[in-house]
Amino acid sequence: MGSDVPEKTDDTTITDWALAGGEGDHRATERFILATQLDVRRYITYLSADSQAADDLVQDTYLRALRSLPRFEGRAPARVWLLTIARRVVADQIRAKAAAPPIDGGEDWETAAEHSQPRHQPGFEEGVALSELLNALSPDRRDAFVLTQLLGLPYAEAAAVVGRPVGTLRSRVARAREDLIASLDRAGRP
Repeated sequence: MGSDVPEKTDDTTITDWALAGGEGDHRATERFILATQLDVRRYITYLSADSQAADDLVQDTYLRALRSLPRFEGRAPARVWLLTIARRVVADQIRAKAAAPPIDGGEDWETAAEHSQPRHQPGFEEGVALSELLNALSPDRRDAFVLTQLLGLPYAEAAAVVGRPVGTLRSRVARAREDLIASLDRAGRP
């Protein structure tokens, strides 16, 4: 895939690409994926709190989205539609994990993979600290905060992703900020 998609593309353009992709325009589909993949990856990583599974979940999200693209009508921005699919993929994965019987014997593959991660890369500690702070939030507050503050979605679009009124989403973001500030204060931030 070429990299001729700007780093931050407006929602109208992304939606136009999704609609064209649904009509069979492969180049538009490619642009749609390139323009949205970073947001989808970030959202899934924070929602699932499992960076090891993020690649598979992102792939599942795009598989579902691409299968549904011919039926996408553009009533909501394509990025909102895609992040809603990502949310469902993560929810399905959480339900499947909860239903799966535990595996006995030795270290599981996720723990082994965590131990093999490079720990001395620039920004690693900050990324871990941010993940820990976000994971301490309630899922509803984390969801609202990640969508609006990290992914930059407008409140109305983020509310559509989570299926809640805008006022509820604003309240959750405000409370998430309060929780994060309190956590930083407890940790002794300067």
